Order: sequence, then structure tokens, then C-alpha cells
Amino acid sequence: MKQTLRIVFLFFISVQLYAQIPDTFQWLPDGSGFRDADNNEILEVTLPGRTQKSIVTRRQLTPAGAQAPLDIRSYTMSEQGDKILIYTNTQRVWRYDTRGDYWLYNRTNNTLKKLGRGRPESSLMFAKFSPDGNKVAYVSEHNVYVEDLASGEVKALTTDGTDRVINGTFDWVYEEEFDDRDGFRWSPDSKSVAYWQIDARQIRNFLMINNTDSIYAYNVPVEYPKVGQTPSPYKIGVVDIASATTKWMNIPGDPKNTYVPRMEWAGNAQELVIQQLNRKQNESRLMYLNTKNGNADLFYTETDAAWIDIKSRWEDTPEGWTWLNNGKEFLWVSEKDGWRHAYRISRDGKKETLITKGDYDIINPVRVDEKNGYYYFTASPNNATQAYLFRTRLDGKGQAERLSPEDQKGTHVYDVSPQAKYARHQFSNAQTRPIMEWITLPDHKSLDPNSGVSKVLANQGAPDINIEFFKVTTAEGVELDGWMVKPQNFDPTKKYPIVYFVYGEPASSTIVDRYGTGRNRLYVGNMANDGYIYASLDNRGTPAPKGREWRKAIYRKIGMINIRDYAEGTKAMFQKYQFIDTSRVAVHGWSGGGASTLNLMFQYPDIYQTGIAVAAITNQLTYDNIYQERYMGLPQENLEDFVKGSPVTHAKNLRGNLLYIHGTGDDNVHYQNAEILVNELVKHNKQFQFMAYPNRTHGIREGEGTSLHLATLFTKFLKEHCPPGAREANNVK
Repeated sequence: MKQTLRIVFLFFISVQLYAQIPDTFQWLPDGSGFRDADNNEILEVTLPGRTQKSIVTRRQLTPAGAQAPLDIRSYTMSEQGDKILIYTNTQRVWRYDTRGDYWLYNRTNNTLKKLGRGRPESSLMFAKFSPDGNKVAYVSEHNVYVEDLASGEVKALTTDGTDRVINGTFDWVYEEEFDDRDGFRWSPDSKSVAYWQIDARQIRNFLMINNTDSIYAYNVPVEYPKVGQTPSPYKIGVVDIASATTKWMNIPGDPKNTYVPRMEWAGNAQELVIQQLNRKQNESRLMYLNTKNGNADLFYTETDAAWIDIKSRWEDTPEGWTWLNNGKEFLWVSEKDGWRHAYRISRDGKKETLITKGDYDIINPVRVDEKNGYYYFTASPNNATQAYLFRTRLDGKGQAERLSPEDQKGTHVYDVSPQAKYARHQFSNAQTRPIMEWITLPDHKSLDPNSGVSKVLANQGAPDINIEFFKVTTAEGVELDGWMVKPQNFDPTKKYPIVYFVYGEPASSTIVDRYGTGRNRLYVGNMANDGYIYASLDNRGTPAPKGREWRKAIYRKIGMINIRDYAEGTKAMFQKYQFIDTSRVAVHGWSGGGASTLNLMFQYPDIYQTGIAVAAITNQLTYDNIYQERYMGLPQENLEDFVKGSPVTHAKNLRGNLLYIHGTGDDNVHYQNAEILVNELVKHNKQFQFMAYPNRTHGIREGEGTSLHLATLFTKFLKEHCPPGAREANNVK
């Protein structure tokens, strides 16, 4: 439901981070510079002078007998710095290219060899050095292996992996909804590996059908737990490297009705620390697991009346546990006081200190500088559409100080070096293309004074988009953020058609002041030149940094409160902006936004005359259990909420012009949603247009000509049913 939006709106965030594959950009441990891959060699760059040297050349990364070097997708340096793992020849697993080949380059003897002898090509996942640098562990075909780098011996640490018994990685729904992919961790002493085992044998296959790649159609099965279905049970095991014997942890709670989205070593080789969520995901339990006897020690519990978000919601990966004070404390993020804040918690969970004080949300943690006593994070207390860098004391004393310049209004993204001396700074806003510069901290001075952000902003010409951000207040007193792009040669005395872009669910916000906002990739041509107003609103329930109450108002009300907010916000815009032609109002969205589009068309047919919905959830009971139950509860307990919020329930009210689009190979929002909707519209003799793209997945991008065809279809339908251009006010009814 959220995948397309995640790709569209998080353009600054590397896919490599989501895939839990190391970024090619890596800070040096002491923060004095960085490494990066360029033209299939690895460079080391020192700051501030940015002098560079090659630490692995193209020639050194060219296998014997090959004509070209390895294509570096990613790489990992051993802690000792003498060996490098090269990740290459990658293949996609569901969303990201998390399996491929790994090669080891030994800097000491200048040798290059491929790992995984005897394993299929492009089958290795998440290869990692042991802390002592002598071994590499990886997953292949749902089993965990370890390879001795001196002898080349490959040992299977698990042997029971099948297509449904999954060791060291995850099933579809854990990956999709928790961002869990890398499912094993080396112990600090290099003697054992802790790993997840997911048992998906009880999860029913959803059968997609392929009609085009063979004369005889065939099924494409996906293990997919629908909302209301029991989750895949998990186990956490610790396998001894020497004996390949696994010790299973005794975790309290029914594994068929709980989740473990996080697991790490607890700073020593005798304990693990895990986060366990209950089925509804509104209770979080932190436990230490004794790896010798397997016993669990519960030490910290948190509850919420709605749901509890996990780390990947604000740090792009669920991995990692931030220990402080030599393991005596750790950092934790919580919304317990109504805002998303960072806390410093004692190891036993009995003492906690609020670090980020105030009525605001942290957006992303950026860097913990324990040596100097600072916590760096992004936030925007006064404008939820933007993001700025702040720092505050790790001891929780004093107030946060803003480091981003006051005259750089928009969205800032930072990659801060260890010890926080330097940062890679990226900036954009809706009218400014992304700019990258190197800066020093905490003074935020550019190392590129002649080409840095301040210089570019001072010299930029007229923006290429006429976008403005605004606020409207609904009749219920809810203040909504919005943006609109006005037509070229705009005349406020005339009336213009308006096209709304909607998402509206907890996975993403559309009102963000960064480059890309206000641009419609589905439209062939220029909407402003053609005479459209393009606009969007952010309803309650979107993950804007406006506090817990804003975000969680949507609990058990997807398809209801968000739709009402959007419709009431539209009405408020009609009153505020007299240049909107209320007889030409269109709305479009994809995935969760497709569902919102349908609900707006069906529940408020007097407002929205034209709608284009892509890959929509037409019946909430068809989506996966982790996402839908997190935000809606269990259908066994409150089925009426799922029914009320589903577009198919209201389809009989369609009065306007609807185009519905779906890919038949969508493993995320299944194509069955299209046929469920079609049946209901046919039942009530509602006329509409429908396009199915054979075997295309949720993004509908596969196949020659697909993207252009979809955009052409979108544009043609919009122009026919919501004609562009200004009209005289007295000619509009």
C-alpha cells in the first residue's frame, strides 16, 4: 500500500538504506573523511581538503580472465581494514536487490576471490565480516552459512531452510511492513551468530496468474497473510560457529500472535536484546535474552491506545541499538508524551531522561556524538512541511539549538560524520533542485563557498514552478496544510479546474517542501501551461511532524476520518479561493492514495466529478495483516470499521467519471481489488473506464512502453472529463 509513495517522496533517501545493504558512501571511523565507489573503484577522501586516493583500483577488482572490473553495488570494509567485501551481480527480492554475488578483496596479498563456493549464482544475501575479520557469514536459499577466509571452507549453520522455513532473512510481510530484510547478527566475540527463523508454512499462498508468458497460463504464488490471518511464527536462535548447533531462545508470548521486528546483541556475547510487539502492535516489550540458557528478562514496556511505531519509521532501517556510557544506557524513541522524542534509558529500564524537550517531533535522528555530549536530529517545530538540523545535550539539559541556516527554508538532509565535525548536507525546496555541499559543524560553514547552498540560492533565477503552500481550516476546526501550483498567466478573476493529488494514509505525507512536490509524473505535458490548478492537502493520520494526536487520529478510521478531512479541506478551499471552478474538480492517487481517490469520489460525489485511481485497496480485508491491523485493529473485533472505510462499500454512490488502473502482477495490493470493485460497480450499473496492465507489479513500470502508456491514458482521460483552461467567472455555474 505504501511502496509507491515511499519511492516518490523519499527521493533523498538511498534505496541502499532501505535494502539494508551498505551505502557506497561511508564515513571513516574517526570522521576525518570518507570512502565511496566511483567508476568501479573505491576511493578514500580526506576532509576538509578533499584529497583522494584509490584504495582499490579497477584493475584490482577485475577477476582473472575478465575484461572488466566488478560492478560495485555495495561494499564492506573489515574492522581491521585489510579486507573488502564487494557486492555485485545483484537480483531483486520483492522490492530491492538484496541477493547477488560477493567477492573478497584481500588488501594484504592483493587477491580477489568469489565467496560462496557451491552456492547458486546471485544467491548470497547480507554477507558480513565477523568482528575479528576471519570469517564471513551470509544467507543463501533461506539458510545461514559461514565461510572461513583463510581456508575457504564453507559451513552450513542451518540446514532446514525451505521456501517457507526462512532462516536469516524474512517473509514478504516482515520485509514489506517492518523493513526487515537482514535477519542475522554476528556476536561481538565472533563465535556465534544470532538469527531469525520465520515459519511461513501456515501462511496461505495468494495466487497471481500469468496469462501472457506462456500459451498455458500459470500461477505465481506469494505467501501473503491477509488482515485477520495469523502471522508467521518466529524463533530467535543462536548458532555456535564451531559446532553449527543452534540454541533457541525462550521468548514469552505466543509467536503466532506477536512480532519481533528488532533483535541485536546487547553489547556483549552473552545477551541479546529484542523488541516484541503484540498482534495489535500497541504494546512494545523489550527483553534481554540470555544466550546460554535462552531465558528472557523483560525490562521495559510501553503501550499506546492506537499503535507503536518502530525504528524504521524514522531511521530508514530497523537495525542497530544505540548504547551509551559503556553499555549502561541506551537511546530510545517514543511518542509517550504526545510527541516523538528521544530518551536516554538505563540498561535495566528503570531510569529514563528526556533528551529532546518541547512540543515538537524529531523527524530523523542523525548522529549521536557521545564524546562531545550531543544528539543531532532533524525537526521543524514551526513548519511541518520542512526539516532542519538541531542538536541538544545528551544529558537532557538545556534547549535544542538549530544549526541549519535561517535563510535556507525547505528540507535539509544530513549525513553527519563520527564526532560531528563534518557533514554531507543536501538541501532542496519545492522550487529548488537538490543541492549538495560539505559543511563543518556546529558552525554549518560550507567547504564549497563558491558552489554551496547559500551561493546557489543567492544566484538562482526564477523558479520553474509556481507553487505556494497554504493552510485551510475545516468546519470541524482542523487546520490542514496544502500546496497548489497555479496556471501560467494566472488571472484571479477567472475560474480554473483543480486536480488534487491524494495519499491520505499513515505511510506518507504529500505536503513536503522539497523538490518534486507539485510535479505530476503521470501527466504528459505541463499542467500549469495547460491551465490546471494542481493541489494537495494533508489530512489527519498522515505522518507529518505534528504530534501523536495528529498522526493517530486515524486509528480504526482509515477511509473515514482522512476522507472527511480531505473533503472538508476541499470545501474550505472553495470558500477561500474564488478562482477554483467547482464544476471541474478531479482527484488522483496511487495505492493508499488510490483508495482515498475512490472514497472521495464515492462518499463526496457532489465535490469530485473526476477521479483516476491506481492500484487501490478497494476492500481493506484484502490487504496484509501487519499494516492493516496496526492502523485498524483486528477484523474479528471491529469488522464494521473495515467495512465502513472500504471504497467498495460506497461504490454505489458513483456519479462522476472514474478511471481505474491496476497491474495484474501486483504482489502488494492484489489485482483482486480491481475485480472486487468492478463487480460492485457493474452490480449498480455504474459506468467507468478500466485498464489492467498484465503482469505489472505495484509500481506498474515493467514492460516496454508501460510508463508512457499509463501517463498518456491518465492525461487523455483527465483532459476529456476535466477540461483544462480558464473560464470567465460569469460563464461558470
